[in-house]
Amino acid sequence: MWETETTTQWLKDIKYYEKKHSNELAAVLRNLKRFLALLETAPNCKAVQAGFLHNEPKGIVAIDQKGGGGNLQETRLYTYPHEIKSKKVLYLITIGNKNEQTTDIQLSKNFVESILPTPQTTEKPT
Repeated sequence: MWETETTTQWLKDIKYYEKKHSNELAAVLRNLKRFLALLETAPNCKAVQAGFLHNEPKGIVAIDQKGGGGNLQETRLYTYPHEIKSKKVLYLITIGNKNEQTTDIQLSKNFVESILPTPQTTEKPT
């Protein structure tokens, strides 16, 4: 079963979207539920595909507002599905509009790098 974990940036963003862009927030949250349902049935997180999902660098998946009705601002919810052994976590990283996309992707990449173990380099004795 997939669990969700939020970042402090996500908590900040959701408060803003609740006040200023509630229709866009409702649309991406509906697609988030759809994504979670797809994750539950997929053999692995990389196998999930849908029209509202966008693959970004480092395994980040952006969920958009498609299917939420007309006149919605283009909005992306950045997530990171992470599977280690029997633990499955979908991190909710940030939410933003198309104009913030570059910044949001960089923030998401930094987050993913911060949670992944750093590779150990083995030095050969000289």
